Amino acid sequence: MPSPDADTVQRLRDALHLPPVVCELLAARGYGAPDDARRFLRPRLEQLAPPSTLRDCDRAVDRIAHAIRARETIFVHGDYDVDGMASTALLTRVLRSLGGVVVPWVPHRLTDGYDLSQAGVTAAKAAGARLVVTCDCGTSAHQPVTDLMAAGIDVIITDHHLPGSHGLPPAYAVVNPRRPGCPSPDKDLAAVGVAYKLMLALCDSMGVSPRVAHEQLDLVALATIADVAPLRGENRVLVRYGLKLMAETAHPGLRALVRAAALDGKALTAGRVGFVLAPRLNAAGRIGDAKLGLALLLATSEAEANPIARDLEELNRARQALDQAVLSDALRQVEAHDLDHTFGFVLHNHGWHAGVIGIVASRVVEQTTRPTVLVAVEREVGKGSGRSIPGFDLHAALGACADCFERFGGHRAAAGLTMPASRLPDFRERFNAHAGQMLTADDLVPSLRIDLQVSASEIGDELEGLLRHFEPFGVGNPAPTLVLDNARLAVPPRKVGRDGLRLSIDLPTGAVDGIAWGPIGDGSRLDVAHPVDLAFRLERDDYRGTSRLQLRVHDVRPAAASALVTP
Repeated sequence: MPSPDADTVQRLRDALHLPPVVCELLAARGYGAPDDARRFLRPRLEQLAPPSTLRDCDRAVDRIAHAIRARETIFVHGDYDVDGMASTALLTRVLRSLGGVVVPWVPHRLTDGYDLSQAGVTAAKAAGARLVVTCDCGTSAHQPVTDLMAAGIDVIITDHHLPGSHGLPPAYAVVNPRRPGCPSPDKDLAAVGVAYKLMLALCDSMGVSPRVAHEQLDLVALATIADVAPLRGENRVLVRYGLKLMAETAHPGLRALVRAAALDGKALTAGRVGFVLAPRLNAAGRIGDAKLGLALLLATSEAEANPIARDLEELNRARQALDQAVLSDALRQVEAHDLDHTFGFVLHNHGWHAGVIGIVASRVVEQTTRPTVLVAVEREVGKGSGRSIPGFDLHAALGACADCFERFGGHRAAAGLTMPASRLPDFRERFNAHAGQMLTADDLVPSLRIDLQVSASEIGDELEGLLRHFEPFGVGNPAPTLVLDNARLAVPPRKVGRDGLRLSIDLPTGAVDGIAWGPIGDGSRLDVAHPVDLAFRLERDDYRGTSRLQLRVHDVRPAAASALVTP
């Protein structure tokens, strides 16, 4: 639990004229300077660094503008996740609006593999392309880029993944904030954010209103959230604007997706985009064909979009069933390990679907608090996907085992790989050993970060409204977690569904409901005669047209003998 400096909080109160609780939270989140706090609370597109700070951006713009004017075929090559689909759709829409001849393409996960590969090279040549622009891929694709350039096809890479150990491929331009020597101040952009800034620069170069690029901000928000990019800095600005645009989007595909997910008329928060909309698009790339998701994002009419959205609903249901089957198998393997000597998991099976192992790896991490790599094996080739925990660099860990793989890529929190199945035992042993060197026992214990301690009298609609100014919430800017000590239960807790617990908390203004999901117990330890300590998020429950305050409870315990100790 942070303990913000009292002088800092007072400076914020004097400068911003905001309630103490807001200023305490700003200080706790690292926005102690009034100007920083203002920028955080009032995100503006003007706060974005100029696109020219992205290395090679100007060079890429000149080449794309020439291709448009010369009517050269531009082959836009994306990837099969939401970030790849949305980046491809964004580039395609803007380039076509500027008069470009564009062929969009995304790979099939199972037949083409990820990244720019030989399949993409073949498709670009078949399209008659003179220029290939990648998005969300290409930074590690040395041989495919070499082949294209040798064939007289220029390659512009737009990406956000870390370069591999062999440096950058010999492309015409590489626009990637994570490349060495790139002066762009924000390294956390999703690929769609890089594509958006490149198109802003292109519009400026061609004397076109930036609105052409701004109109794609709903796609930017969708993919930034789906790719779990930190919602701070430039991403916060882009998502804040993009969510507003998404609520009234002019894109028929997004409208159809929202309707099919039963979100029509509801507030489109980052949580709903990430947990409801994004999985439906991702299902296409994971167990179907990502071209279906791309077709939805490029649809030009409701008649075209609605059938695709329905197909994605069916794919998502099938994906959920596969998730559960693979998760059950993975957890059975986890149970066979000695957790006292296991710091990182490498789990594999011949029957797993490669399209869902990334999702399942995330679930295993949630339940074990250990970095995890799942590998689906077919014909003695393993395709793996890993997820990490805070404080552990997954990309660096795979780099320490690089000789086990045919290829790998990703970043600190998530990565993918391809490897011979015969190397799995060696990889498992070395990955666990590396994790054991980098992690301590404390790193493997689930932790709950508390933002503020509040009193019962502070909890209400006013506080909930104030906390909304900190949205959008997500990785890098989580919804504030509050603590209320010595709370009184109005009625005994009761079970809800398989793993839910319904609470009712006495406040000075009356009882307010709380809901808890997950392994926090069945409420048998809790008694209306004894106070409890609550860690919770303040939110609104919208049900059947009625909106009311609700506590989303993260944890609950019988009240401690003393107040929460601040480390």
